[in-house]
Amino acid sequence: MRILITGGAGTLGAALIEHWHHQGHELLIIDNFATGKRGNVPAVDRVELVEGSISDPALVESAFTRFKPDLCIHAAAAYKDPDDWYEDAQTNVLGTINVAKAAERCSVKRLIQFQTALTYGRPSETPIREDLRSAPFTSYGISKTAAEAYALMASLPVLSLRLANVTGPRLSIGPIPTFYQRLKAGKPCFCSDSSRDFLDMRDFLAFMDLAVQSSAPTGVYNVSTGEQISIHRIFKTVCEYLGLDPDQDVPIVPVGTDDVPTVVLDPAKAAKDFGWQAAISYKEMMTAMLAWYDKHGVTDVYSHLKTETT
Repeated sequence: MRILITGGAGTLGAALIEHWHHQGHELLIIDNFATGKRGNVPAVDRVELVEGSISDPALVESAFTRFKPDLCIHAAAAYKDPDDWYEDAQTNVLGTINVAKAAERCSVKRLIQFQTALTYGRPSETPIREDLRSAPFTSYGISKTAAEAYALMASLPVLSLRLANVTGPRLSIGPIPTFYQRLKAGKPCFCSDSSRDFLDMRDFLAFMDLAVQSSAPTGVYNVSTGEQISIHRIFKTVCEYLGLDPDQDVPIVPVGTDDVPTVVLDPAKAAKDFGWQAAISYKEMMTAMLAWYDKHGVTDVYSHLKTETT
């Protein structure tokens, strides 16, 4: 297959490149390296890189027209600066429109786009089902919610995946790399009084192999374990792994005004329609993630939050 991946230099995109290149697919990557790393796109046969932003309609159109992809994985997103509404709108909204329209014109067989759980805002219940209303309240969440709505209007099969916190090689956002980096350096930490669900990269890739099949369902799906993990538990697990006291005192602070106390997605619909469920346990996931940091280290740590709470 010929697969075009936007945001291919990010954590998820880079994992997909490795996974699908080994399966023999041809890949074209679009990335402007705002948060992705150039080294995440290998210089190998059957992997082509187009450097630039999806907010540039001419660049997107040219890439689609020349490559003629069978599938498009839309992983590109702006989240680096919570106060840069313009960039969020340019990349997340207009960029998605550019991708969707180019996919239509090139008769792409399937568009799969990644959505943030922040589309649910501060949910009234957990675990969160797909039919719970969207109520985003941050620039990132608002722009991604608008982007999803535009993508679903495209005249081709569209699958929008509302993802848990996917952990795996190159992860550079959230509490796991933050705690690992700071604890290794002997720096103080604090935990937000919040919980999330975390998904191992291997489970994510297993789902993606199902998602790209022509007979796979379309529409909106949560992809998650459905397991609620507190940020404090993450802290304790990292301490244990590093041989530190997991019961040491650490400040637990209320979530900020731009954060959500609990985000846990209900994966029941994906289990029913795709026959998929997460297989990697929390312990196995964390051990693999932290062992990767032992070998490769932590590079930049990003957050969509105005005030770091992890």
